[in-house]
Amino acid sequence: MIVAIDGPAATGKSTSAKLVARKLGFTYMDTGAMYRCVTLSVLRGHISLTDEQAIKLLLKDVNIQIEMIEDALIVRLNNEDVSMLIRKPKVTSHVSAVSALPQVREHMVTIQRQIGGNKDCVIEGRDIGTIVFPNAKFKFFLVADDFVRAKRRQLDLKAIGEEKSIDDLVEEIRRRDTYDSERSHSPLKKADDAIEVDTSQLSIEEQVDFMVNRVKNY
Repeated sequence: MIVAIDGPAATGKSTSAKLVARKLGFTYMDTGAMYRCVTLSVLRGHISLTDEQAIKLLLKDVNIQIEMIEDALIVRLNNEDVSMLIRKPKVTSHVSAVSALPQVREHMVTIQRQIGGNKDCVIEGRDIGTIVFPNAKFKFFLVADDFVRAKRRQLDLKAIGEEKSIDDLVEEIRRRDTYDSERSHSPLKKADDAIEVDTSQLSIEEQVDFMVNRVKNY
């Protein structure tokens, strides 16, 4: 069974998806972390986003491993722990452009389907319910007020020693929403049969319980 949790940045997808997976006893997949790993590789290789051949070669050499160890999500890129590095502002500012590349999305979607296709899985991202697993049994689409999202992002950045103003973060969030929603390949959008969850005034526990109960009571 696939539980798809989609939505824009800082709506609570990652935290909620991890807890939903734990409560259901399902595998958890963070597709955003996968795209961030590719972005980090592109930045490290100083590869132009217009150099399709170089990106194609890079994708062949990218080995991503994601696992939960106790409460921590550990992300490894070619056996290197990059869990913190992929959350840095430089990666964040480039991930939309990299993940919009057709060859990147096609490669990642293939891997995601291989991982989640034969197991009970909670998968979070931006196109899970529309592109990756359009026949997912349960689809949730998380939204939240822009300023609430900016405050959440600010806390995430502080946790890794970075500082940004709320105004800058609101602008960054809106710019990324526009980019993700308007890209031609696998745009961010709510699936017609997805359940929308506004997390602006919900605690993590409340949004997790809502989704878990919908699945368990099916």
